Amino acid sequence: MLLHQQFVRNAKKYADKLAIIDKTTDKRVTYSRALIGALILSKKFKKYDAGFIGIMIPTSAGCALATVGALMSGKIPVMINYSTGAESNAKYAQSKCGFKTIITSKALLEKINCPAIDGMVMIEDIMAGVTSGDKIGAALQSKLPNAILLNTIHKGDENDTAAILFTSGSEKDPKAVQLTHKNIASNIANFGSYVNVSENDVLLANLVFFHVFGLTVNLWVSLYYGMTMVSYANPLDFQTVCTIARDEKPTIMVGTPSFFWGYLHKSEPGDFKSLRIMVSGADKCPDALREGFMQKHGVTLLEGYGATETAPVISVNSYEFNRPGSTGRVIPGVEVRVENFETGQECKLGEVGKILVKGDSVMKGYYNDPELTAEALQGGWYNTGDMGFFDADKYLWHAGRFKRFVKIGGEMVSLVKVENTLEKHLPMGVSCCVVDVSDEIRGSSIIATVTIEVNKSEILKKMGDDLPNIALPKQFLVIKELPMMSSGKIDFRTVTKIVQDMLNEPAISEI
Repeated sequence: MLLHQQFVRNAKKYADKLAIIDKTTDKRVTYSRALIGALILSKKFKKYDAGFIGIMIPTSAGCALATVGALMSGKIPVMINYSTGAESNAKYAQSKCGFKTIITSKALLEKINCPAIDGMVMIEDIMAGVTSGDKIGAALQSKLPNAILLNTIHKGDENDTAAILFTSGSEKDPKAVQLTHKNIASNIANFGSYVNVSENDVLLANLVFFHVFGLTVNLWVSLYYGMTMVSYANPLDFQTVCTIARDEKPTIMVGTPSFFWGYLHKSEPGDFKSLRIMVSGADKCPDALREGFMQKHGVTLLEGYGATETAPVISVNSYEFNRPGSTGRVIPGVEVRVENFETGQECKLGEVGKILVKGDSVMKGYYNDPELTAEALQGGWYNTGDMGFFDADKYLWHAGRFKRFVKIGGEMVSLVKVENTLEKHLPMGVSCCVVDVSDEIRGSSIIATVTIEVNKSEILKKMGDDLPNIALPKQFLVIKELPMMSSGKIDFRTVTKIVQDMLNEPAISEI
């Protein structure tokens, strides 16, 4: 199934229904108007070079329609991160994928203080150049019968690339992930059937579309099923997101734990009570966060697991099958193998190993990077780089990135487990991150970072009930604000660098 063609079918089927309620611009766009808008943009985009086209627009009706219009015109949208280092990210994308044109917004560039670079085209200028003839032509085109209308836009194959997304770069330089129409559509169908998604749902879309969580579960889930998307461009505007949830009464919402903490603290009781499906992903969901949403809003916060390379959902808890602390059961259409990282044998239940994934949602590869692709994809299995295990009831438990395990005294210690244990004994609202700082003299050294000073000896004593001595942090450092990726994940690479700098200072102090 081709994503842009599915959009056309739904736009015809639900013509008078609201497709997008854009809370940033206060626009309400029906499916019929969305179709006309996408057709106009498609025609405008055709004049640019064949192949890739960059999209660097905040979460909005404009970004959604530009993405759809790109596919309709036969272009492949390259989704560019504008939240951190927009200029360098745009140039990196152009260089990595070998293209020039980036559709962006004057308002965005001004807001983030990013200079216009060669190849950037402003969406405001494109829209200002839309003539009455363009509008009439697109409106007439939109009225054509489905079969004829679909013949007027790009056709293609389900194995064609539908988007280029860049990995977060939390551990190394971003990789350009090629996701096909089949990857994204199969993931949506399998995830949707498992948690019972339908066209009657209203989806609160406030995640950025340049991350897979936002692109698939916010943008394409909504258009694939023909539901109404309530979009808002800033997930960190916690107060406004709470107000939107209360006013628009969405039934589906996904996000990261750091975002959900913000919503929990800023919300009034019942703001999120309309939510039927609320899924937390990208990072470990703390028990206190789950309990907070249940107490304040009567909503069950479900945890899921995925990766950019798997489009993204691998496993998720549902109301029927929910084991808090786990990442749920593997969704239909996806296979997971947990493999011993030394022997390559399949792990027994409860045994921690590498998580490998197979299925239609696994990417076709990293663009222009055959070596990294061959390393990540072997025999159809994608090596997630994550560690985990299955319990007796086939719930998948995430134990952390392989790179977040450290060998101490011959034992593999999970920094995530250390983090989770520490988290239980911290005062409410205090965040933490545990890193390994290694050198040739001292070997591995586990360092805990917290956002305020804490009673270290008391916490270490409590942690010692759950962890062996080798897994206890050797030092506690205060970092008042832990650096975050735009996805809402903690930026471990930056935290590690800050810790190294602090340890190298003559006197360690707060930063």
